[in-house]
Amino acid sequence: MEPVLLVRYGEIGLKGRNRPFFIDRLVRNVAAQVGEAGDVHAHFSRVLVRPRGAADGLDALAASARRTFGVVSVSPAWSVPSRLDEIGAAAEAVTARALSERPRVSFKVDARRADKRFRYTSGDVNTIIGRRLQDRFGLPVNVTAPDLTVTVEIRDQTFLFTETLPGPGGLPAGTGGRAVALLSGGIDSPVAAWMAARRGLEIVPLHCYSFPFVNERSRTKVIDLCRVLATYAGPLRCWIGYFTEIQRAIQLAVAAELRVTVMRRMMLRLAEGVAAREGGLAVVTGESAGQVASQTLASIATIDAAAAGPVLRPLIGMDKTEITARARAIGTYEISVLPYEDCCSLFLPAHPRTHPEEAEAAREERAVPIDDLLSEALARSEVVTVSPREVPHPLGVPAS
Repeated sequence: MEPVLLVRYGEIGLKGRNRPFFIDRLVRNVAAQVGEAGDVHAHFSRVLVRPRGAADGLDALAASARRTFGVVSVSPAWSVPSRLDEIGAAAEAVTARALSERPRVSFKVDARRADKRFRYTSGDVNTIIGRRLQDRFGLPVNVTAPDLTVTVEIRDQTFLFTETLPGPGGLPAGTGGRAVALLSGGIDSPVAAWMAARRGLEIVPLHCYSFPFVNERSRTKVIDLCRVLATYAGPLRCWIGYFTEIQRAIQLAVAAELRVTVMRRMMLRLAEGVAAREGGLAVVTGESAGQVASQTLASIATIDAAAAGPVLRPLIGMDKTEITARARAIGTYEISVLPYEDCCSLFLPAHPRTHPEEAEAAREERAVPIDDLLSEALARSEVVTVSPREVPHPLGVPAS
């Protein structure tokens, strides 16, 4: 028996002529996640990861591989030649291992014969292997709601496993182009960046940093959020955008009720400046329709008028409860709720305009030297390459 990790993908299998491109990228992304611990290659409709070390390293490989966008699920498995006696011996071994964690349970065998050259049908394998396990362990059979399912996949070789761990699904990061993701440090924007990356985008995080109006801890908080995102998307080029003078100019020149609108328009302009340098095709933001004053449809339209390219809002139809649940699941929530201010919370008026018009926002901006401020901001911004944090958060991604 040989240990192996079975990695499954979903919609990639529907890509037609483009499928090899997506599978190749998925293989490379999984390989980057597992590093030197495993060898990764495509195998029919699966991706296989073979550990380079001891068999007990499968669990660590599974924890890494199941964070890869495009992966629907993974199973730590054993591979044996497709001969009935060897399949039976392997079934006993995987069942014994499972029972060491949860003894005295009901079970069933779920055989899937993809290789029709194998002389026994799936039903035959279920019966033969099921009887062998029952004789060995004395367990009751329950074919409708078993506590333990021993799955037997018969291909050019046979794979046996007892658990299937969910992955994030989606498409491999890097297959959908590059986008700049505005990252405030709150709950919403990291989730938006995660969801954009889940659809295959290579994200470049941008945090608008207004030191000394905010302290150094707000910068550290965003870097920590990027480390979590990097556990799924791989290393990230995080921009710490110099936003101090932009915010100061808005405070001095713009009417209080329109400051948030003008500030967000400037953020989009800065993000597009970063996109031009990074080869980005779009900007990703964390707005949810109607959640706050700047996220009404009128506000969104006025803010978007300042952008030349597309602005993507993955959270637009989600409410705060859904966004918070996703943040908890992907591991950003605990960092996002740390009480460090970001520039969005500064100079916030008591009564911001909820239905600003583009003409009045443009009129307020006449007193703001937009081009000079953006040039200075790009010149004084910092780029930090962020690697995944060492201890990934347990994955439990809610259904889409």
